[in-house]
Amino acid sequence: MIAGRPLPRAVRLPRFRHLSTRLSVLYTALFAAALIVVAVVGQIMILNHAKQSVRAELATSGSVYDRIWALRARALASSGDVLARDFGFRSAVASGDRATIASAVANLRERADVPNAFVVDQSGEVIGDGPNDLRSIVSGLPTSLTGDRADATVMTRDGAYRVLASPIMAPIKIGSVVFAVPLDAKEIAALQRLSAIPLTATILHRSPAGHWISSDARVPSTPALDTMIAEGVSDTTPTTIDLPDGRVFALVKRLKGRNGVPEAVLLLSYPQAKALASYRTLQLGIALAGVLGLIVVLIGSRRLAESITRPITALDAAAKALEEGGSIQVAVAGSDEIGRLAESFNLMSAGIAEREHRITHLAFHDSLTGLPNRTYFRQQLEADLTRAAKMRGKVIVLCLDLDGFKGVNDTLGHPVGDSLLHRVGGILATLAVDGLVARLGGDEFAIILTDRDDADRPRALAQLILDKLRLPMSVDGHQIGCGASIGIAVSPGDGDDPDTLLKNADLALYRAKRDGRGVFRFFEPALDAAARKRRQLELDLREALQTGQFRLNFQPIFDLKADRIGGFEALLRWEHPERGNVPPIDFIPVAEETGLIVAIGEWVMLEACRQAVSWPGHVRVAVNVSPLQFRSSGFSNVVFQALSNSGLAPQRLEVEITESVFLEDEGSVVALLHRLRAMGVRIALDDFGTGYSSLSYLRSFPFDKIKIDKSFVDTVAQDASSAAIVRAILDLADALHMETTAEGVEDNEQLARLRGQGCGSIQGYLFSRPIEAGMVADMITERMTAAA
Repeated sequence: MIAGRPLPRAVRLPRFRHLSTRLSVLYTALFAAALIVVAVVGQIMILNHAKQSVRAELATSGSVYDRIWALRARALASSGDVLARDFGFRSAVASGDRATIASAVANLRERADVPNAFVVDQSGEVIGDGPNDLRSIVSGLPTSLTGDRADATVMTRDGAYRVLASPIMAPIKIGSVVFAVPLDAKEIAALQRLSAIPLTATILHRSPAGHWISSDARVPSTPALDTMIAEGVSDTTPTTIDLPDGRVFALVKRLKGRNGVPEAVLLLSYPQAKALASYRTLQLGIALAGVLGLIVVLIGSRRLAESITRPITALDAAAKALEEGGSIQVAVAGSDEIGRLAESFNLMSAGIAEREHRITHLAFHDSLTGLPNRTYFRQQLEADLTRAAKMRGKVIVLCLDLDGFKGVNDTLGHPVGDSLLHRVGGILATLAVDGLVARLGGDEFAIILTDRDDADRPRALAQLILDKLRLPMSVDGHQIGCGASIGIAVSPGDGDDPDTLLKNADLALYRAKRDGRGVFRFFEPALDAAARKRRQLELDLREALQTGQFRLNFQPIFDLKADRIGGFEALLRWEHPERGNVPPIDFIPVAEETGLIVAIGEWVMLEACRQAVSWPGHVRVAVNVSPLQFRSSGFSNVVFQALSNSGLAPQRLEVEITESVFLEDEGSVVALLHRLRAMGVRIALDDFGTGYSSLSYLRSFPFDKIKIDKSFVDTVAQDASSAAIVRAILDLADALHMETTAEGVEDNEQLARLRGQGCGSIQGYLFSRPIEAGMVADMITERMTAAA
């Protein structure tokens, strides 16, 4: 349990027949979880240690390579300098004696133990044996080395070479001695032997496509490798990359080429699997220790669980005997929790008879008022109807509902509301001593009257109840004026079974509430017909929503200042397959009462945005939103989804609300309006001036538009007071920087007066009736052509 609630299904423990098994599994699972945590932490530490060790070795190997080449370069430079200082050699170079130069170069190659040595004169001519592509590169090497650099790494068809140039001075530079050391398998093997770990050294070069690969294709191009070399990552710090053979620790040494641009790189790598191989014994030891620990914990927890659950098993057996109707006392051993539980069980067993009696009473009576409940009421009603049918008598049912009871709970609290219900129950029982008074639930009561000589008794009782409940009552120190509405049904004319009679009494009660509350009404067959019609309309509405019987018409909103169509208001239409076109005034109230308006409104929002996305950019679409839909928790998500699915710009959507949305929890309404405004959606206040607090709403939220109600527009040209109200609204909107739209404009006099008073836009039959969606584009085009 979590805070008194059951655990979510996903984390509930499996069901076990015995508590000892459950405890054993729980203890073992807890130990296993702890062991897994230790194992995971150990694995992480092992992996980090292996990474640090291998990275240190790779960094050391990279440094060793740099030092080896530095020593080799100094040795070759010294050999080249010795030859370059020889007077005879300089004379041969200066005079162009190729035979002498070739002989000296051959001797130098043998003394320096390098496969390739050359002399390059100032004209770029190369003397010495070697591959042609290497000789071609060497000819331009002295001039391509910038700054103080004397060496570079170059790529040929035969592979990579590290070349070193020593100048020949006499006394000015007359040529260069160039050594070319191939970075072949021999050089790589020597480097690998010097490493403390069996790393792999590979020379990579750039492919024609611009990727870095090895000559033997053992290391193909990967995006990660290309990025690492291009960005200079890991020149001194090893990193981890994925190669075809698996994940490796890698160090990349970018070998400087001619003009400072690397033509080859040295990749030092070591497989991660090999790095972890030395830790396998430790890992196996941890796993074995964990398994042995689990076995020990399982055996120990089993014994501990059995010792704990032994007295609980005895209590379980006693509870089963009690369930079967027997009475058993459990021996109390000890004063711990289980001992106290045994004492409580014995007390429960001793008082079971009294509890059964109370339970039976509660099953048929309301715990708050002490009156019979719905179950008892229905049984009594069924018995009375059966008796009346045999004696050809009547049974009268009065259904009573308190008026404004929710306000009592909301303002004074539920304890006061409960006290009021208890007081009302006592009054009804006193007034209807000749009938059965029951509380059906909430603030709903019902009374059964059997047939008496007094035919006016139902009417007189109903009026007596209404008169009594109209008087203020003192409840918990509060003076409360309650009031009630009553519906009356009489058998057999209004129903000869409990369900029908009670349903018809409810319909009469509903009629009493619609007639202003505080009255009583008898059932009439027309009420049932109206209820059936409404129910059928509700079913048809649900089917219409599922089968796509709704469509949208659009009424243009004409922008007076820009002299063009500024938008369209989406209007819902229902084309029933049998009834034809159902007026919105018939089905919208039913949709509001049943909550279907939320789903219908969502469809309207999605469809309106989908249609409007194809209109010109300056044309907006306005969508009316009912208070119920606006207050639903997912309304902002519906708007966001409609905009996202259609691609409509948020500023082209205008949400129209009425003042009634502010009647409950104004703070949350304003917060939602600000969320919509943050999306970029425009907000319009519809039917402005018809409510009670319009000015306070304008102060609470800065609307984008105010829509002047048709009731003011109808007489704006004839009635001075209407004209004054419209002018005041327009001046107010102008001061608050809000746009205005006049609804219901039907003649030119109204248009002239509105235009003269500075109204921003109009909507009404004067300009156009609502049109189908397919005609919108033609109307826009026609209007734009006429304006041009």
